[in-house]
Amino acid sequence: MSANKNFDAIVIGAGIVGASSALALTNAGLRVLVLDRGAVASGTTGAGEGNILVSDKEPGPELTLALRSRDLWFELREDVGDSFELEAKGGVVVSRGDDRQLQEFADKQRFAGVDVRVVGDEELHELEPHLTRGVNSGILYPQDAQCQPMLAAAQFLKIVRQRGGEVRTSANVTNIFSAMGKVTGIETSVGKFSTPIVVNATGTWAGDIAKLAGTFLPIAPRKGFILVTAPMPQIINHKVYDSDYVANVASGEADLQTSTVVEGTRSGTILIGASRERIGFDGSMNIDVLRRLAAQATSLFPILRDVQLLRAYRGFRPYAPDHLPVIGEDSLISGLWHSAGHEGAGIGLAPGSARLIADQIIGAEPFMDPTPFSPGRFQAGAA
Repeated sequence: MSANKNFDAIVIGAGIVGASSALALTNAGLRVLVLDRGAVASGTTGAGEGNILVSDKEPGPELTLALRSRDLWFELREDVGDSFELEAKGGVVVSRGDDRQLQEFADKQRFAGVDVRVVGDEELHELEPHLTRGVNSGILYPQDAQCQPMLAAAQFLKIVRQRGGEVRTSANVTNIFSAMGKVTGIETSVGKFSTPIVVNATGTWAGDIAKLAGTFLPIAPRKGFILVTAPMPQIINHKVYDSDYVANVASGEADLQTSTVVEGTRSGTILIGASRERIGFDGSMNIDVLRRLAAQATSLFPILRDVQLLRAYRGFRPYAPDHLPVIGEDSLISGLWHSAGHEGAGIGLAPGSARLIADQIIGAEPFMDPTPFSPGRFQAGAA
C-alpha cells in the first residue's frame, strides 16, 4: 500500500475520548495522527455536560476506571494547563421518598473506595440553600467534578501538535487496511496513511469504523436532551440529581426515561437534564421531553421557575448493550484498538480509558485489569 506518511498510531475521532487517547500515546513517545470527519469535539463531546462522576457508578470495573480517571483529569491539568474549567465541585444525590436504597448504594460505594458523606436536613440546605424543603437528606460526593469538554479536547489536541503529532479535521475514513490479521494503514478522503496501530474513538459511529476493518462492535446511539438557562449569579453549588438517575443510567430500556439533574457552570449558565432514549439518530426536538425536564428541575429547585431558558440541545451517547465501555484491542484484527461505548460517562472516563490503551500498546503494566472492557466479549463468532 502506498502512503503519504507513516505514523506510529492513528486515532480516529477528535472528541474527548480520541483527544485523550492521542495525548496519552504522544506522551508515551509515539508519533500520532488524529483524524475526524468533522471538527474537533463536533460529536457527542460537543453535546456533553462535562461530567466527571464517581457517584453514579456501581462497585465494579467501571467504578475502578472512574476513580483513576477522575484523578488523571487533575494530573492532566498540571500537564497541559488550566484552560478547560476543571472544577472539583462535588455532587449531591437526593431521594424524594424512602432513602434506604440510596443509603445502601452509598455504603457499597464507600466500601469500594469512594468518598461518601451522608448529610442531613440542615447540612443539605447549607450545601444547597435553594433546594426544595421537600428533600431532607442526601449523599455528598466530594470527588465528583466538571469540566468544559470542548475546551478540554481542543487543548489536548493542541498539546499533541506541539509534541510532534498531527490533527486533520474534515477527513473521512473510508477503509482500514490489514494483512495477515494485522493493521497496516488506513484510507481517508485526504489520503492514505501507514500505521501498525489504529484507535477507534468515534463514539456512536464506532460500529461503522469496526465494520470498515472487517470486525464488529454493537454500539448504538442513545439520545438525550439538555436545557441551558441564561447566565446568572451562582445559585446551585454542586451537581445535584435525584437518586433515580443512577437507575436510568444502568437501564437497558429503549423507551424514554428522564431524571432530574441540575448543575451550574463557571460561565453562570445552569444545565438541566437528563433524558435517555434509544431511537436511532433521530435528531428532532421533542417539546414534551423539554417540558418534563423543566418541570422536574423546578420541583427540585423552585427558584428556577423564574429563570429564563437560553437554549436546548441534544446529543447521542454511544451505548453498549452491557453498559460497560469497550476499551482494548480487537479480538479479530491485531493493532485495531477501540475506545467507545462509554455512553454518558465518556468525558469522565476518557483519561483512564486512554491510559489503559496506551499502557497496553507500549507494554506497561495497566493500572487495572482491562479484561472486563475487552471488545472480544462481543466478537465471538463475528469472524
